Amino acid sequence: MQQLLVRLLLSPFALLYGLAVSLRNALYRAGVVKPVHFDLPVISVGNLSVGGTGKTPHIEYLIRLLKDYIRVGVLSRGYLRKSRGFRFVSRASNAEEVGDEPLQFKLKYDDIVVAVSESRSLAIPQMVMRHPDLQIILLDDAFQHRSVEPAMHILLTEHDRLFTRDFLLPAGRLREWRQAYRRAHQIIVTKCPPTLTREQALAIRDEIAPYPHQQVWFTAFQYGMPYRLFDTGQRQALTADLSVILISGIANTDYLVDHLVDHTGYLDVMDFEDHHYFTPHDMDQLLVRFRGLPADQPAIILSTEKDATRLALHREWIVKNDLPVFILPVAVRFLWEEGPRFDAMIRQFLLDFKV
Repeated sequence: MQQLLVRLLLSPFALLYGLAVSLRNALYRAGVVKPVHFDLPVISVGNLSVGGTGKTPHIEYLIRLLKDYIRVGVLSRGYLRKSRGFRFVSRASNAEEVGDEPLQFKLKYDDIVVAVSESRSLAIPQMVMRHPDLQIILLDDAFQHRSVEPAMHILLTEHDRLFTRDFLLPAGRLREWRQAYRRAHQIIVTKCPPTLTREQALAIRDEIAPYPHQQVWFTAFQYGMPYRLFDTGQRQALTADLSVILISGIANTDYLVDHLVDHTGYLDVMDFEDHHYFTPHDMDQLLVRFRGLPADQPAIILSTEKDATRLALHREWIVKNDLPVFILPVAVRFLWEEGPRFDAMIRQFLLDFKV
């Protein structure tokens, strides 16, 4: 009831926001404002709502699929970075300079080109000029940034928060009207429960009501064995007798917390807003809570790969206090073994691409 009341109070602001978005989109449709097209394939991975749909693992899926065959570039705005303008990401960069997600891409896949910029249309020529062997650009979170017209839009929507059931900001989480999904070529329902049945998936597909040019896919997260921050060769299995403090600044930890509850003995969660830069006070609180765990059972501090790039800013402090900080890797898995069919679709798209 309270949530409904808040939405009603915010609905006039949502309407004004929606009118502004509609005007901008109308200018693009009328050709008054023209997006830029490029002579190499550009794939955008984005969503209609703010945060939490799993863009990073899905971009990494595409990177792994393509990097051994063609030269891959990834372009992001570098959300909440403390720098401005265009810059390439290197392994020597830090999260404050380039943003957490772009740095994560580069640290995991050093053989790809990663760049950040507020302007996608100006950044892509700079990437190609410096790396003329680039054969594809993956755009991170660019569904609403219409200055570039991608050859393929991949739209993500979270299973528990489908865009079809959401509202415009600030009454809801949508950055555009729901009808904007028609621009997508592929729609992926993310963070699905592994037990999702085909009948349930069909009901979701019917709710989305894809256009003839669209395909709908379903994915789940698959977590790996945690590795130690600053020492990736050291691993720690999640067991029923393990105490875990989760420190995380991602958009939605519900899916992750459910996984940890099922695979650990005790879980304490330090949850921050998305892309949060951990402060010295946060780290001191982490130390206090870790030292308060029972001494007679194994315990670790756990975080995500995205958070690891920001925790690394406190490397000296973590090492000094000898904190066992481990990172939980995550990958995307297509349900019902449909990964090969998705892969084949991407490969055919690249073969069919024409300037």
